[in-house]
Amino acid sequence: MSVLEVDGVYTQLAGQLLHDGVNFRVNKGEVVALIGGSGTGKTVLLRECVGLLRTSGGSIRLLGEDIWSLSPQALNQVRQRFGMLFQEGALFSSLTVAENIAAPLREHLKLPASLQNEVIALNIRLAGLPLDAAAKRPSELSGGMKKRAALARALALQPEMLFLDEPTSGLDPISAREFDRLLRTLCDSLGLTALLTTHDLDTLWGMVDRVVVLHGGKVIADGPVADVAKVDHPWIQSYFSAQALSRGTS
Repeated sequence: MSVLEVDGVYTQLAGQLLHDGVNFRVNKGEVVALIGGSGTGKTVLLRECVGLLRTSGGSIRLLGEDIWSLSPQALNQVRQRFGMLFQEGALFSSLTVAENIAAPLREHLKLPASLQNEVIALNIRLAGLPLDAAAKRPSELSGGMKKRAALARALALQPEMLFLDEPTSGLDPISAREFDRLLRTLCDSLGLTALLTTHDLDTLWGMVDRVVVLHGGKVIADGPVADVAKVDHPWIQSYFSAQALSRGTS
């Protein structure tokens, strides 16, 4: 069953054609990576999928709903069913980790304080953070802990789907692989579907089910990583060759 359906998406920004008929599906329970060169519109497409940016054409169905035909109230209801992890975490710097996790709870739900605190503690544990991280502000956290805190916030409303924009960017290799394992474990144990953008080849090989490749405004490959890596296209061959060389010399 498709959780996300992207059909013929066309995007023009500042006179530049970014997407020219993008099509792909994400099925329930899948972890799918969206890759492409810089400027191919991966982050833009992610934001279009969650209703933060409007497409110039085409349609996007998320969790059975046509995102751009919904009223603001209906779109708000759909937003309660997915979580978003932005690049660099995008935590509120003036709030503690607990207050960051509480933000979507306060916006969308009316929970008694005691229950809200239980939900916060649960999501801190799910994200692999120590409970004493709850009282810390983002400036007091390491890069890996910031990512986990942002993940805890994305999980706050018990979403059916996660969107993650470059979740391992800025992390050292050990922290990145730990985050990958955590995300895969959460998706499998909680039955989550995930769509993520990434440049990290280790993430592709290590924890995703499928990879979708954007190039020239279109999807030029879609399938398991091992199959996509064999596609006879200059950008794909250059990407996987350069990444493999980097891994071999690191």
